[in-house]
Amino acid sequence: MTKLGEGGPMAIAAMALRAQQARMRIIAENIANSQTTAATPGGDPYRRQMPIFAPLKLEDGSVSVQLVRTEPDPTAFKKEYSPGHPAADPSGYVTLSNVETLVESLDFKAAQRAYEANLNVIDTSHAMEQSTMRLLQSK
Repeated sequence: MTKLGEGGPMAIAAMALRAQQARMRIIAENIANSQTTAATPGGDPYRRQMPIFAPLKLEDGSVSVQLVRTEPDPTAFKKEYSPGHPAADPSGYVTLSNVETLVESLDFKAAQRAYEANLNVIDTSHAMEQSTMRLLQSK
């Protein structure tokens, strides 16, 4: 039987699961902070974080994926006129986060689908190994 650390489909899928799990955590953090404003007048609010992935070579030479870091999204912040807001600048504008919840929701759905696909790879691989073991034992 192949173990997760030895390579093969299960190891590739397990690493991809970890990457998608991290991606979903970052997306959830972005959504949770989408309505935040700056703590001080004229300051910057929460900036959307983007996961950066890279290939990961496994022991058997196969390649999976891993999260290597997060980077701030350089997209401009939104401005809203709200002169009574505690974080408003001298002109009365409040700087809002650059998180778009619709985009984050779509990204989350894609990450969820990728996670499910990798779970299916693990389940199928395990079932195939079990079938092979049963065939070998019956001979």
